Amino acid sequence: MTDTTKDKNSGDKKPLSLARPGRLELKKTVEQGQIRQSFSHGRSKAVTVEVRKKRTYAPDSEGGMSQVKPGEQADLHGDQLTADQLAQRAKILKGAKLDDERRRVEEAERAKREEEEREKREAEEARLKAEEEEAARAAAAAAAAAAAAVAVAETTAPAADKTDGARPAKGKPRGEEPAAEESEDAERRGPRRGKTPEKPRPALSLREKSGERRKGKLTIAKALDDEGGVRVRSLAAQRRARERERRAQMALSGADSTKVIREVTLPEMITVQELAVRMAERGGDVIKALMRMGVMATINQPIDADTAELIIGEFGHIVKRVSESAVEEGLTGDDDAPETLKPRPPVVTVMGHVDHGKTSLLDALRETDVAARESGGITQHIGAYQVTMPAGQKITFLDTPGHEAFSQMRARGAKVTDIVVLVVAADDGIMPQTIEAIHHAKAAGVPVIVAINKMDLPSANPDRIKADLLQHEIALEGMGGDVLWVAVSAKQKTNLDKLEETILLQSEILELKANANRPANGIVIEAKMERGRGNVATVLVQRGTLRVGDVFVAGTEWGRVRALIDDHGRKVKEAGPACPVEVLGLQGAPTAGDEFNVVENENRARQVAEFRQRRVRDAANAAGVRGSVEQMLASIAAGEAKELPVVIKADVQGSVEAIVGALEKFGTEEVKARILHAAVGGINESDVTLARASNALIIGFNVRAHPQARDMARRDNIDIRYYSIIYDLTNDVKQMLSGMLAPSRKETTLGQAELREVFNITKVGRIAGCLVTEGVVRRGARVRLLRDNVVIHDGALKTLKHFKDEVREVRAGSECGMALENYQDIQAGDVLECYEVEEVARTL
Repeated sequence: MTDTTKDKNSGDKKPLSLARPGRLELKKTVEQGQIRQSFSHGRSKAVTVEVRKKRTYAPDSEGGMSQVKPGEQADLHGDQLTADQLAQRAKILKGAKLDDERRRVEEAERAKREEEEREKREAEEARLKAEEEEAARAAAAAAAAAAAAVAVAETTAPAADKTDGARPAKGKPRGEEPAAEESEDAERRGPRRGKTPEKPRPALSLREKSGERRKGKLTIAKALDDEGGVRVRSLAAQRRARERERRAQMALSGADSTKVIREVTLPEMITVQELAVRMAERGGDVIKALMRMGVMATINQPIDADTAELIIGEFGHIVKRVSESAVEEGLTGDDDAPETLKPRPPVVTVMGHVDHGKTSLLDALRETDVAARESGGITQHIGAYQVTMPAGQKITFLDTPGHEAFSQMRARGAKVTDIVVLVVAADDGIMPQTIEAIHHAKAAGVPVIVAINKMDLPSANPDRIKADLLQHEIALEGMGGDVLWVAVSAKQKTNLDKLEETILLQSEILELKANANRPANGIVIEAKMERGRGNVATVLVQRGTLRVGDVFVAGTEWGRVRALIDDHGRKVKEAGPACPVEVLGLQGAPTAGDEFNVVENENRARQVAEFRQRRVRDAANAAGVRGSVEQMLASIAAGEAKELPVVIKADVQGSVEAIVGALEKFGTEEVKARILHAAVGGINESDVTLARASNALIIGFNVRAHPQARDMARRDNIDIRYYSIIYDLTNDVKQMLSGMLAPSRKETTLGQAELREVFNITKVGRIAGCLVTEGVVRRGARVRLLRDNVVIHDGALKTLKHFKDEVREVRAGSECGMALENYQDIQAGDVLECYEVEEVARTL
């Protein structure tokens, strides 16, 4: 207590500490100090560091408390620890050992990395030193060469030696040596007084491969670590540096290389991707250019030619505008030189009225029974045959139908022919289809040979036929004209040789020639789809030679020739001019009458076919929209236009054309047949689905429905009708359209009655007392009320009474009472006219 008072009086501030057990005394437990932390760019900072000490006390042998040093704690109390505490201490010691081991491994790895970096730095310094030595040697060599040149100059010009002392050495600028001496003196004198020496700025070094950026709070160990002051570049900075380097390289390469200017072929429509490919530019750059122009387009979106032209100009290329139809240019090839032309067989078309013996005559020439295979004995589509004469000459015959529905097929036959053989029956004379055949031949500008058939019949009269032909400007030989004619009998096979000689004579006059050594082109005579063979087209080669493996385009379809079959059913490898063959390998069935051309590759064929399909589709869409508007206006004007929806499937394309043309002729302002779909092939499920959606009739001409389609039609109650003769088909459709016609109303006047007096009856209304003046008045008939010969009401008769009895009718001269339905405005002197309306069915 005395010591404490003395300390207070003396002013000393000693902390209390526990010097001896049982006495309270303070002692300083925190030691403070300052360290200076260095940063990059010469900055530093003073950091205050506190060290806290932990004191441990334990009971001693005398029963008091004494302070235990950290190293002595385990020895003093090791035997007093429990098993849990011993296990905890062992765990802590084990963790400390693992930490020490991990630390040693990290230090070893860091030392290894430092060694590798040191070796890299030494290698880089050696490389730089070698480059400097090489540059010094090159400079020395250049200086030696310059000195030698100067010596040569001095020997050649001695007069210049006197003035050399007043001038500096050649190639060295004036004042260079004094400047060097001044710099050396400045280095010896050291820095100027009052000026701090410049510290070298630490270079930014890339982060070490395995090093990590500083994490967590700053500790003494991290602050005193030598590597703590090294600044590491971030990933973003590294990316920016790489991007700058890449741009610099691109700019350097762009400066050395010149941009390639291309001529870009530009069609009417082109996709962004195709445009980028043709310009050899990136698709993203093209899209950006379009966005700058205000056009938002994806990589697969088509753009018009005007927009594409602006884009091409912006990229610096040359535009070459072409139309879509340019793909067809040069498809038919150039004209043949006269020296390449060689004689070819004539193409003869047999035309005439139905049942006049065209196919029978051709059958007699071919000595095969073709007519027996035709349905109903009439030809339904074109047949192409080649006949070899006994002398070796060949004639190609085309047999056309004679029925009126096949006028398009006859016109097509006349366009591809060289000679027309007009068959006329000697007992029948000139008929409508005969006249039509004459018109087709005149329109095609081909010569005509008249074959008067059926001369074996007793009623044959060739003189009448000659006279009738004069009315149609066909003057035969012997009648003042030059048209050749032959009287033949297909049944008796008479004068057939004379007909063949006449055809060959006419072909010699025409001098028919063609070039066989060129790509083939010609006309599609007929097209169909056959099971097991696919799409088959009968073609007539006009120029060149068609071979197996050729790629060709036929109308809107293209294909590669897989097989060629002649008119006898034999496979051939090639077909020359004027040779009819069946071609297998088409992608689809072309339209009869289309031209076919052999092209160089499939890519060209596909482009031409796609262009033609697009053109046909656009025309069909335009016609469909226009037709729908016209139909709507017609329906509004006429009340309602009735249509018979029809789906047509036939065996060949020519039959499809004939059926469509025949059904279109039946159309009137009130009813018409609407062709939903017309194609070649069997009836499939899609046809039934289309018919079900439109409640349509399905017509199959020489084809049958697939089993699945047949079951579907039976389930959905879809009517499928099969035909093999066009007469039956047209008659049935005509009857259907006639049944859709609104019946005509026929009015029949029954009688008249004069209204004498009007009676008002309660709960009944006004009753007209009438006298029947003529005819008869019947209950339930229609009544027209006339006043001053003006119709003021037309309605039904409600009641008819004779005296008080309801009667069925009242005849002339009798009185009766009548009441009109829903009408009371009647007066004495009016006239009631009784009539009936009868509905009569109409026909087309």
